[in-house]
Amino acid sequence: MKSDDNPTQTLSNKGFAPAVSPAASTTIITDSADIVSGETSIPTQGENMPAFHARPRQADGPLPVVLVVQEIFGVHEHIRDICRRLATEGYLAVAPELYFREGDPAEYDDIPTLFKELVSKVPDSQVLADLDHVANWASRHGGDMRNMAITGFCWGGRITWLYAAHNPQLKAGVAWYGKLTGDKTLQQQKHPVDVAVDLNAPVLGLYGALDDGIPLESVETMRQALRAANAKSEIVVYPEAGHAFNADYRPSYHEESAKDGWQRMLAWFRQHGVS
Repeated sequence: MKSDDNPTQTLSNKGFAPAVSPAASTTIITDSADIVSGETSIPTQGENMPAFHARPRQADGPLPVVLVVQEIFGVHEHIRDICRRLATEGYLAVAPELYFREGDPAEYDDIPTLFKELVSKVPDSQVLADLDHVANWASRHGGDMRNMAITGFCWGGRITWLYAAHNPQLKAGVAWYGKLTGDKTLQQQKHPVDVAVDLNAPVLGLYGALDDGIPLESVETMRQALRAANAKSEIVVYPEAGHAFNADYRPSYHEESAKDGWQRMLAWFRQHGVS
C-alpha cells in the first residue's frame, strides 16, 4: 500500500473464513474514498462465477489488471482487501471464486476437512480456463489485457506459477508461499517445478524460511529448475517468516516480511510493464 493510505484495523470476524477465526488484532481493512469495489458475476464455461473486484474511482483510459487468486479459504475478507489495496495503487483487481462449482469454503470450520472435501477436488485445468474468462471480463470492464499480471496466496500462489505457464498474454506474476512440488493427481497433474521451462511471464516467488509446509529443499529445487530453464523469474526467502506471512488476519502474519513483499510485488509489476 502507498504510505499515504489510511487502512483501518478491526477485530471483527465478519467476512473472514470460519476455518481461521477469530481474526487477529493485526487485521487490515482498507477504507479509501478513491476506489470503488464490489461483487460481480463472470461468465465462464457455461456458468456464472462470483467474483470481487476493485478499481480506482477515477481513471484515464484502460487500467492495468491484476488477477488475484485466493487462498484455500476462498474469496473472504482478506482477499477482498488485497483487491482494495491494489486498487489504491491504480489497478483493476479481480478475485474470482474458483471453487464455486465444488462448494463453499465458508461452510467449513477446520482446514483439514476443507482441503479434503473441497480444495482437493478442484481441477487445475478448470481453474486455468476460469482465469482466462476473468481476464476477458476485465478487458470488457475497463481493464487492459495487454497490461496484465497475476498474484496469489498459498493455494493461489501455486496457481500463479501454473497460470504464468498457461497464458501467453500475461506480463508478470507474484506467487506468495505457493507449493512448488508434490504428488500428482488427476486434478493436479503438474506442479510449478514441472512448468519452469514453460513460463510465459516472469514470476517473483515470495517464501518463508520457517514454512513447515514448503521446505527450503523444495524452494531450492524450484530455483534450480528456473536456472536450468534460463527463466527470468526470481525467488525471495524471508528468514524469519513462516507460511501465510502476509495473512494479517492470522497469527502467522510477519509484518516486516509482508510489507517488504508487498513493495517487491509492486516493483515487480512496474519492472515488467504492468502499471
